[in-house]
Amino acid sequence: MLLTLSAPVAAQTPEPSADPALWVVKDADTTIYLFGSVHVLKPGTVWFDDEVKAAFDKADTLVLEMVEPDQATMMQKVTTLGIDPDGPPLSEKLAADKRAAYVAAMTANGIPWQALEQFYPWMAGVTLAVAPLSKLGFAADQGVEKILTAAAKQAGKPVEGLETVDQQLGYFAGLPEEQQVAFLNATVAELPDMQKTFDQMIASWKKGETEALGREMNASLETTPELAQVLLFNRNANWAKWIKARLDNPGTVFIAVGAGHLAGPKDVQDQLETLGIKTQRVTKADFGLK
Repeated sequence: MLLTLSAPVAAQTPEPSADPALWVVKDADTTIYLFGSVHVLKPGTVWFDDEVKAAFDKADTLVLEMVEPDQATMMQKVTTLGIDPDGPPLSEKLAADKRAAYVAAMTANGIPWQALEQFYPWMAGVTLAVAPLSKLGFAADQGVEKILTAAAKQAGKPVEGLETVDQQLGYFAGLPEEQQVAFLNATVAELPDMQKTFDQMIASWKKGETEALGREMNASLETTPELAQVLLFNRNANWAKWIKARLDNPGTVFIAVGAGHLAGPKDVQDQLETLGIKTQRVTKADFGLK
């Protein structure tokens, strides 16, 4: 799910160029590049170059998980799906010890927990998953989707979404309350290690180390297997079917989805293989680059 941060982050010195993983699926008249994105990055992160930029330049169309709407529209949809009009206050849905940890986590991140009492647990979980990132130096306007969308608009390339905003929010909103509470509790429990976890994930992503990235990005979902099925595996299967159908239309497409969808068991590549479609890792040499 794409998450937006608005807090300003101080500029940093550019780093050496990263080398994130890129794959390709092709037939006689269609080429589809698959790129694992990171939705938030630190300023100065260099990744949009070499084979990634070359593949993007060849593409006729950019495809993302979703085309993000303006902030007002997003907030309206989040509010509509996130408010529980009939249930008890959110904090009362948590066990006593979990409630104390939740209130402490919200307070530590400068969020008045009382303001979310009318919301479903999934909304609080998403809020807490995003809140600390700006303090750690990450910014949504430096994320892969933002950079690619701006580049596509500048180049006159159409931008399409595999899903809609309502679908993405609906994955959370459609969870039974028990699973929403489990997601919230897991998010709270992971907060103390967030900086270490995020730094490890970004380091693996920069190096194109997909096995490590799969373990790191999807580890949090192991404690909520039902959520993993909804947020990860089912979507991977759906996107593989979309890619197979897209191969029937000539042209070149650059797809960017969360890197966790292209790493680990049952990733998009595995799902494509079950459909008889082979993916190939792309290197600089494929574009005559050193």
